[in-house]
Amino acid sequence: MKQKFNIITSTCVPLPLENVDTDQIIPARFLKATTKDESFFGDNLFRDWRYQADGKLNKDFVLNNPAYSGCILVAGKNFGSGSSREHAAWAIAGYGFRVVISSFFADIHKNNELNNFVLPVQVSEAFLAELFQSIQDDPKTLVEVNLPSQTVTNQATGRSEHFDINGYKKHCLMNGLDDIDFLVQNKEKTELWEQQNK
Repeated sequence: MKQKFNIITSTCVPLPLENVDTDQIIPARFLKATTKDESFFGDNLFRDWRYQADGKLNKDFVLNNPAYSGCILVAGKNFGSGSSREHAAWAIAGYGFRVVISSFFADIHKNNELNNFVLPVQVSEAFLAELFQSIQDDPKTLVEVNLPSQTVTNQATGRSEHFDINGYKKHCLMNGLDDIDFLVQNKEKTELWEQQNK
């Protein structure tokens, strides 16, 4: 879903697992779907962790724990490794997450998130550990993600870190533009450049 980004302040869902790959985010059997319906993929986010083999909810998995909610997912190191399936980003967005915070992202998955209006925020391992601890101590802990200033703040401790983002992607997120929207918006400039460089 195209949504403009500015400042997001939310409680968080903690997933303190490292090397979460895209098959765990959205299992391969769902890649056969002919839809890009956000609710379909969101409903199947972390499917094999959220549900038991008999289809019943796994009450031990964090998404099924009513104590945790919010539009920020805080995940362990090396999030989104494995295959390059964009469906993983569809599932994260479809569930309602707008930000994923980790100490490291697989490059292709990171770009897939950006292309689907999910902001990947890479922080230091120390800051990530502090976030996990704050959320464990109080699930109502708020985290502020400020895209204009490129900072993330743990409001429980007041500590902030700066994060990097490609300037073009930052512009697109802040203006709610995908790549095609950006090209259409700059159609006249593109045509003028073509005229001048024939």
